[in-house]
Amino acid sequence: MPCEKPDEGSVSFAGESLAGLRPHDICQRGMVRTFQIARPFMHLCVLENLILGACTRRARAAREETLERVYTLFPRLRERCRQIAGTLSGGEQQMAAIGRGLMSRPRLLMLDEPSLGLSPMLVRAIFDIIQEINRAGATILLVEQNVFRALKLSHRGYILENGRVAAEGPSQQLLHDPQVRTAYLGL
Repeated sequence: MPCEKPDEGSVSFAGESLAGLRPHDICQRGMVRTFQIARPFMHLCVLENLILGACTRRARAAREETLERVYTLFPRLRERCRQIAGTLSGGEQQMAAIGRGLMSRPRLLMLDEPSLGLSPMLVRAIFDIIQEINRAGATILLVEQNVFRALKLSHRGYILENGRVAAEGPSQQLLHDPQVRTAYLGL
């Protein structure tokens, strides 16, 4: 089933329109997304969930290497590789969701609220891992409610208010903008 076409404007990636493409065709081009609420395949084990992420020819060819990288980023997933995904904690499910996305070897990894519902300690760990993924070469599009952490992590930020861009610019500039600090950071 093809993706929805935008009502107006266009959606493109690397200079190519994505309008009308099927999800697996978009993934084939190097774009992957995780969801706000991690939803692993609950009846499969962690390893099976991760392997399902290697859905492109290029990803399948490098599956073992990528799996090792995911396990290095998320050692807990290695420990739990045979555990049924539905029995993981919320933080572990988020790790599995990001890991599954990484298995496709994306050029663009879109993360939707990766810190939602996680303990402060896990939030720090997830943000450290996101930064490491970016350093390794993947572009990250991060949608995040924790404005302060997102701006500390990112290079550029867009702050949305009621579906409209309320502020945008280099993240460091937004962090020091008095209006942003008052309205969104509580400082």
